[in-house]
Formats: sequence, structure tokens, C-alpha cells
Amino acid sequence: MKLILFDVDGTLMDSQHMICAAMELAYRGQGLACPPPAAVRAIIGLSLRNAMEQLAAGRDHPIDGLVASYKEAFSTMRQAGDWKAPLYPGARQAIDSLRGRPDVVLGVATGKSRRGVAAMIETHAFDGVFATIQTADTAPSKPHPGMVLDAMRETGIAPEDTVVVGDTVFDMQMAKSAGASALGVSWGYHPVADLHGAGALAVLDDFAALDPALAALWPAAPGRAIHAKGDASHA
Repeated sequence: MKLILFDVDGTLMDSQHMICAAMELAYRGQGLACPPPAAVRAIIGLSLRNAMEQLAAGRDHPIDGLVASYKEAFSTMRQAGDWKAPLYPGARQAIDSLRGRPDVVLGVATGKSRRGVAAMIETHAFDGVFATIQTADTAPSKPHPGMVLDAMRETGIAPEDTVVVGDTVFDMQMAKSAGASALGVSWGYHPVADLHGAGALAVLDDFAALDPALAALWPAAPGRAIHAKGDASHA
């Protein structure tokens, strides 16, 4: 069995606009100027508190207040129907292709809360797709390996049969620290060169590249290549 763990924000779906909007509201609610969008995108993938602490960078910001304000802003936008985080082109096809294989287990490892993952699953009709869901609610923030270790323990799948697919340095470091492999994606929020530097075996330019990357990772079973027919465009 092979375990494929997907990051969510920046990998499966493009959440940056919603995250940046919620961050703007959170800072405004605390009477502070929000960091620029580039700084916000750079911390996507971290658990919320860790992200706020990194954005503060030693400044005396009310971390607890910012965390609470962000959660409230995100919840308000979701309840208002402003869930504007589309899947990246090819993501649906890749997941649908993988989910039916008897030798593959799919999972999620994300800095989102369990509630946020539940909303994503409902919005994009992923119910029953992911056998293991690891979130910031029950594990330390990336790049700590806890999410991957918990997923492997939950599924009974070994590190050499596990790969993390993600868009950030945090994902690559998390995978390597857990003894798993790491594949980066170029359409997310961290530079490609940084992903390579953090240990990515390859960086995919589109979901169509997932199939050959997985086949190269696990060449011992050439007759059982994992097929993910993705859209070549990710713009």
C-alpha cells in the first residue's frame, strides 16, 4: 500500500484570496495594519497561531486577539457563502484517478482546522475520499513531522511507502523529518527553488506530472503505475 498525503491550501485548492481577506479583517479588528499579501502567502500552510507569530516577527502584537479575529472573519465569510477557494485545474481528475486504486490510500495533512477541512470536503464533494485527515487541531504545526507520523500510524503504512505532495517548504521539511518522500508543486505559495532546497524529489508543474513522479518514486512495481490524468494548465 502507498500513502499519498496532500496539503490543501496552495496544493489542492487556491485559498490565497480568502486567507488574505480574512487576515485583513483580523488585523483591522485589532486596530493594526495587515502585512502585505506576499508576507501572508509566505506563511500559508502553518497552523494559525504559528502563522500569526511569524507575521508578528517579534513585534508586540496581540496574538490571541488576532487568532480569534481571524477565526471569526473566516467563519463569517463561510456562512455568508463567500467560499471562494477553487480547486486547481487537474486536482479533481488526479484525486478521482487515485481514489479507486486498491494499492493507494489518500490523506490530507494541512495547517487548516478540522472544521476548515470539513468545509473543503463538503464544498468540493470529497466525502469519503481521504482515509486519514491530519489537521492543526491534533498535531503540531508544520514543519513538525507529527501529521505525517500520525497518518502513517493510523493507516499502518511505512515511511518508504509514503509521500507528501505540497507547495511549501514546510511540507517538504515535514515529510523529510518523518522519513517520507516529498513532491513539490510549482503553482502554490513558495518558490520552486526553495522547494528543491528543502528536499523535494521533484516539483510538479501541473497535476498531469503526478503520475510519472509517483512512478519514478516507486519503480519496484512498474506494472502498477499510478495514473492521474490532470489538466496541463494551472493558471
